[in-house]
Amino acid sequence: MLAIVALAFLGYLFGTIQFGAIFARVFGLGDIRSIGSGNPGATNVLRTGHRLAAALTFAGDLLKGSIPVWIAAAFTDAPTWVVGIAPILGHVYPIWTKFKGGKGVATAAGAYLALSPIAFLVGVSTWLMVFALTRISSLSALISVCGVVPLYASVNLCLGRCSWGTWAFSMAIMVLVCVTHAGNIRRLLDGREMKISQKP
Repeated sequence: MLAIVALAFLGYLFGTIQFGAIFARVFGLGDIRSIGSGNPGATNVLRTGHRLAAALTFAGDLLKGSIPVWIAAAFTDAPTWVVGIAPILGHVYPIWTKFKGGKGVATAAGAYLALSPIAFLVGVSTWLMVFALTRISSLSALISVCGVVPLYASVNLCLGRCSWGTWAFSMAIMVLVCVTHAGNIRRLLDGREMKISQKP
């Protein structure tokens, strides 16, 4: 129990690192929270037109989700799915910025990469296909993280190919991503959601 708590705490702190804000500063883009949607994630960084900064932000946010899980799996017997939630919560609710962070998709993808590489590939493939058709990042994330991946986990649970822990993780992330995308869902229903080529 002590190992789980310690790893979850460290994972949360790791998750609070806002790579979008860091790389926006490094590349002279200014304060990412005053740009576009104000979100520190890769999508908003991409709206600045700086693809390298956006790619580095995505990579950093992805690794935030993977590294704590890999450490937990390598050095402890702690349930890795419990540790996997911590950096996502850190990304979404960072203590350093009054619990106002990103939407958790890239960090969740990183956790999936460490927990279930196949689920990660299913999610990323779905995201890419939906995005290629719509150019709407939020819709791609919702269909992937809140639809296809939980369905994949549920089917595999029924077939005995998925642990209850991994299934519970997928359900928890589905709920969290739906919450962080509440505004996006309203705009999608109203037909007002922005495509990636558009600026707020």
